[in-house]
Amino acid sequence: MTNPCILCAAITGSVPTKANNPAVPITIQEQIESTHEAYEVGASIAHCHVRDDEGKPTSDPDRFARLMEGIKAHCPDMIIQLSTGGRSGSGRDRGGMLPLRPDMASLAVGSNNFPTRVYENSPDLVDWLASEMIAYDVMPEIEAFDLSHIVQAARMAKDGRIKAPLYVQFVMNVKNAMPADERIFDFYIETLKRFAPDALWCAAGVGPAQIEVNEWAISKGGHTRAGLEDNMRLDRDTLAPSNAALIKRAVDLCEKYERPVATSKQARQILGLRPAG
Repeated sequence: MTNPCILCAAITGSVPTKANNPAVPITIQEQIESTHEAYEVGASIAHCHVRDDEGKPTSDPDRFARLMEGIKAHCPDMIIQLSTGGRSGSGRDRGGMLPLRPDMASLAVGSNNFPTRVYENSPDLVDWLASEMIAYDVMPEIEAFDLSHIVQAARMAKDGRIKAPLYVQFVMNVKNAMPADERIFDFYIETLKRFAPDALWCAAGVGPAQIEVNEWAISKGGHTRAGLEDNMRLDRDTLAPSNAALIKRAVDLCEKYERPVATSKQARQILGLRPAG
């Protein structure tokens, strides 16, 4: 294979704490430093959440703005993807940072069960978030926790609620949602190609499935995500020392399957994003 592989670093998330792993970056400065380390190893996208002063998830646009400023200063061409996930806020607060015009933002187009609650994404909220992304020229990364999310994203692209081509991320091994199963993974790819032939895709595995899903994605020609948001261990007995260490595992898999790691410039070209600036 010669097609470059885009690596996304999911640096913090909404759930991990330093009690789980001291390497989890919580403050803005910690996040900037951890992102830079992952960028140096090969990550071209930073998937970002922010926390408040108590370390709890928030959708505060001012905190997102500070994080974006720091990442742009230290990783000038890195693609910045902000999370509109439901653990950080409710209702339209989840899209309050979109006027900052990040390169990308996550977009869940349907609801599903999470470990202890329902991840609720009503049709009205999904349509509003999608319209804000069009208004501010933000490319959505569709977070597909279920097969129906792939189909719904294709519908939205077809009727213009999302700009085509789609970029869809298959999220696997969230408790109570879709497990990390390779036959299901292959069917996801097949379904996306059938409903949205021009779409691009990536994949993320949660917990110990992270490295497994990384390998499936890289070996099958897609892109992938790694980082402490999704997985805090190298193995059952070893905590990951950094986001960079988890990205490095994906870099090694790219070498195994003879796929170059996409630079941030290449990733922007592949995704059709505007130049860094």
